[in-house]
Amino acid sequence: MNAGILGVGKYVPSHILTNEDLEKRMDTSDEWIRTMTGIEERRIAADDMDTSHMAYHAAVDAIENSGVSPEEIGLILVATVTPDRPFPSVSTMLQEQLGAKNAAAMDVSAACAGFMYGLVTAKQFVESSSYDYVLVVGVEKLSKITDWDDRNTAVLFGDGAGAAVVGRVSEGRGILSFELGADGSGGKHLYQDEKLIMNGREVFKFAVRQMGQSAMNVIEKAGLDKEDVDYLIPHQANIRIMEASRERLGLPIEKMSKTIHKYGNTSAASIPISLVDDLAEGKVKDDDVIVFVGFGGGLTWGAICMRWGK
Repeated sequence: MNAGILGVGKYVPSHILTNEDLEKRMDTSDEWIRTMTGIEERRIAADDMDTSHMAYHAAVDAIENSGVSPEEIGLILVATVTPDRPFPSVSTMLQEQLGAKNAAAMDVSAACAGFMYGLVTAKQFVESSSYDYVLVVGVEKLSKITDWDDRNTAVLFGDGAGAAVVGRVSEGRGILSFELGADGSGGKHLYQDEKLIMNGREVFKFAVRQMGQSAMNVIEKAGLDKEDVDYLIPHQANIRIMEASRERLGLPIEKMSKTIHKYGNTSAASIPISLVDDLAEGKVKDDDVIVFVGFGGGLTWGAICMRWGK
């Protein structure tokens, strides 16, 4: 029995904050932001839109896309570091909003690697026959913890949500292998103290090393070679980090997902948002071997090798 993704959905706020907008607020430039990060614009949620609201919209799309009813979902996992409030969890609020009355619910805190942690957790419950269907949502309202006076971080982050329904898929498809990891000694390089604080140089070095290595590890665990990979969906943190991962796998540029220019870094939401866009554009097809890989505060990381399809 293999666990895989049955349906996906996303939500991004309508308000667009461009690099030109940021030029008016701080000492930066569109050219510098594009060159250093690959970001052109990002979506920012309105003050009255909570994390749970974005999660709901993405979850509704994923559930409809999967053909599963809310009552059939056994567990809701929400990966976020920007919940509406410390408790109740976003997942329990989502359970009520969806009418998923039979679902257990909990939040997962692994920063930008959160969606990977959520998918791997869902896999265990599905493959052990504990639950038939698990809803996994990656969602962040990073705008509320961004220091808009810090030009080194303010240019990076955006808001949004991505969701996936995980269930049983046919033989040979679904999640083939995974890797999760953490290094708490690096927590001092990326953390929240009221606002988000990051040592960009140290995080960059860690990410370039770990993303490439984790991607190679899950390919090997799946019994495959890097030449077998059809598509790479990395966490959309920085185009230079993403390119380093792609080059490590020897993939041509068209085989790597790139949505960072549209949405910026949406943390736990970035990989599922990218997956939705890539599916819509026909970049991911049945039986494609896909590698997801991400890293985040903690420091945490995760990678998954999957053969796409039901």
